[in-house]
Order: sequence, then C-alpha cells, then structure tokens
Amino acid sequence: MKFIKLLTRIDRRIVYLLLLLAVVLPLVFPKAEKVTAMRPVENLFLAVDTIQEEKGLILDICYAPQIKAECEPMAVAILRHAFKNRTKVLVISLYVQMIGLAQRALTQVIDEYNSVAASRADSIMYGRDYVFLGWQPPPIIPMLGMGESITAVYPVDYYGNQTDTLEIMREIKNYNNIGLLVTLSGSSIPISWVAYAQNRFGVQVGVGCTAVSAADFYPYFQTGQFSGLMVGMKGAAEYEELVYTKKQVAGRRIASEAVLPLTYAHLVIIFFIIIGNIGYFFEKRRKQ
Repeated sequence: MKFIKLLTRIDRRIVYLLLLLAVVLPLVFPKAEKVTAMRPVENLFLAVDTIQEEKGLILDICYAPQIKAECEPMAVAILRHAFKNRTKVLVISLYVQMIGLAQRALTQVIDEYNSVAASRADSIMYGRDYVFLGWQPPPIIPMLGMGESITAVYPVDYYGNQTDTLEIMREIKNYNNIGLLVTLSGSSIPISWVAYAQNRFGVQVGVGCTAVSAADFYPYFQTGQFSGLMVGMKGAAEYEELVYTKKQVAGRRIASEAVLPLTYAHLVIIFFIIIGNIGYFFEKRRKQ
C-alpha cells in the first residue's frame, strides 16, 4: 500500500525527465524502425508504382514550415519512388511560402540519385525527368487550368525557363497525360483538388496529410475519391518502408527513425496514467 501511495506522489519533474529521455535518446541514437504498411498507404504506393510510362506525376508540395516534420518525409519518399521508376515528375506549390520546402525536398532526392549515377542516362536531369513549375496564384487557376494546358498556366518554370521548350513538357500537355496527382498538405487543399481537378477532369488524387487532418480525409479515401492516403509521421514511415523494401531505394528514413521516440513517449505517458488510476482506486478503497 505504501509503495502504491509513493508511486502516485512521484514528483512531476521526474515524469518530465523520463519523458524527455524517451524522446531525446532515440533522436540522438537514431534507428529506422520497421513498420507495417496499412491499406491507405499501400494503395497510394500502388497508385504511384503503376503510373504508365507515357504519363507523369504531379506532386503538389503544399505543407507549411510548422508541419514540415510530418510532411517532408512524405515528399522525399514519393520522389524517391517516382525517380526510381523513371516517372516524369512535375512539382508545384499552390502557395508561395512552400516554395523553399519544395526545393529542399527536390534537392535532397536528386543529389541522392545523381551522386551514384554512372552516366547521364542514369542521372535525374532537369527538364527531362522533372520540372519545378513553382507557384501560380490563386490556387483555383492551376487546378482548373492544367486540365486544358499546363504550359498555358505555367508559361515559365520557377527558374525562368520557357516551359514549352522543355523536353518533359513536350510529352505532358494537360491532365490527360497525368497518371496521378499527389498533394501533401495540412489544410483542406486535397478536397479542392477533388472538387476542381478530379470531378471535372478525372484526375486520380493521392494525399499526404497531418495526423490531425485524418478524420476529415478518411471518408474521401473510403469512397475512392482519394487513391491513397498517408497520415502523419506513421503514414510517412509506412511509405518509406515500402520504398525501401520493394524498390530497394537506400537513404535516410527520417519518419521511420521518428517512430521510436513517438512510441517511447506514448509508453511513458500510458505507464503514468495506469499508475495514477491504480493509486486513485486504492485510495478510494482505503477511505471506504
């Protein structure tokens, strides 16, 4: 009884210290945790994997800096997968504040591939294998306009190149040449893609979102309006696992490393919740 009472009166600073250690130690000594991919992520992986050779992938990087930790691993995993399959990639950002984050993800993955490329054919080349179209306001303009002509919406790319002179844009004219559109966002933008691009032009839409947005988006996956869905750090880790095991693409797996501190932190919290409840019931019984 005294031991139980002692546990219920643990100094809160000890609780915070244990929680800090549970989070920090796995980050200081990172290890990619193996996770099992669930159906929403498997469906998204399959949708990317089965894009026809003559069609491309549009990647809408639409996550803000405050949710970068959840969404950037998704962008990296999608790009690794697409480039491994030699799928042509068109990267856009619907809002200007996401431009730098889009460049960051692109640069990381392209450097990974080109650092081990043996020839120009093996490299990921700008204008041939991918293009960064950048930002064109307001969002409804590219959503609807790309159904008619992508180069009309983006006459120049982010770097100032005339898009109609790029090799990739000679083959990809509009949504008819797009096998899948993947949007990574913490807002309601994925629903807008369904409303304006999918309903009107029949574009397949895949989504990566923050964990707190999942409840809003699962109904769209269940009805088939989303071809696949990645949710939070767990979803990103699942996609990383599929790219690593099924496509044999190496590289640091940030989301898979983050699963351990998340798991340990939750275990610590659950442990103290259990201890608190045990102490409560023992104290209630003693008073009776």
